[in-house]
Amino acid sequence: MADITLLDGSIGQELVKRSGDAPTPLWSTRVMMDHPELVGDVHADYFSRGATVATTNTYAVHRSRLDRVGLGDQLPDLIEAALSQAERARPAGRRIAGALGPLLASYRPDLNPEVEEAAEKFTELVAMMADRVDLFLIETVSSVQEAEGALRGTEQADKPVWLALSVMDDDGTRLRSGEPLSGIASLVDRFTPEAVLINCSRPEAVPAALNIIATFGRPFGAYANGFTGITQEFLQDAPTVDALQQRHDLGPDEYADQAMGWVAQGATIIGGCCEVGPDHIQRLADRLCAAGHSIV
Repeated sequence: MADITLLDGSIGQELVKRSGDAPTPLWSTRVMMDHPELVGDVHADYFSRGATVATTNTYAVHRSRLDRVGLGDQLPDLIEAALSQAERARPAGRRIAGALGPLLASYRPDLNPEVEEAAEKFTELVAMMADRVDLFLIETVSSVQEAEGALRGTEQADKPVWLALSVMDDDGTRLRSGEPLSGIASLVDRFTPEAVLINCSRPEAVPAALNIIATFGRPFGAYANGFTGITQEFLQDAPTVDALQQRHDLGPDEYADQAMGWVAQGATIIGGCCEVGPDHIQRLADRLCAAGHSIV
């Protein structure tokens, strides 16, 4: 039996749902601005269900995203709010992962800035969070260039870095850019992230992706989303998340079936992404324990 790190589930989507407010292009950042206490409540809920890592609500907190709506000067305050809420919810012995999402938009590697510029932007965020997180989680990386920019930006972080990659929903061997997932291997060798994960992809695409990242020589795992798919409407500039639909065939039992299959492939870090909520994480915890695994 294995030691398994159990991540939390959706942060952004869970906040949007709990707020009851209409989605905006600022997504969970807007919710945090209007209802900061909800962020801590979501973290606490996941911890109570068995998660051992809280992912900060900083996925979409980027100067480039805030500048589009004239809020760039609020970046430090928003980082502070996200960190404070995660700290408020954390029980003793649990970890906080500083989330680093795509600089401009998810699933849009065509919008990503050049590597040097991206690295500078991530370096700024790392400096703001490094003293208060246990690790950095680079999320939803959709191209080789995007991976290099983020890894360069975290190179001097002095904290463990986990790299999470998003693959095509119908082909887990390719990044969202269409590039082979195997093309990430040289960057893993160069920057030596502590772990490599698959995230924000359909769970059915994960097994093929795990077969590839398992060869990278790092601990690996996955946390999938519960969307029916990524629509063309969501790939427009400044979309709102209501352009995406939640699956109705991926309840806690069905998701746990998928995730336990990843564990059977050797994954030691699992959790959930968008539309995977606290009930899913609790069922995963129950299944892991029943199978004799230790949650760490």
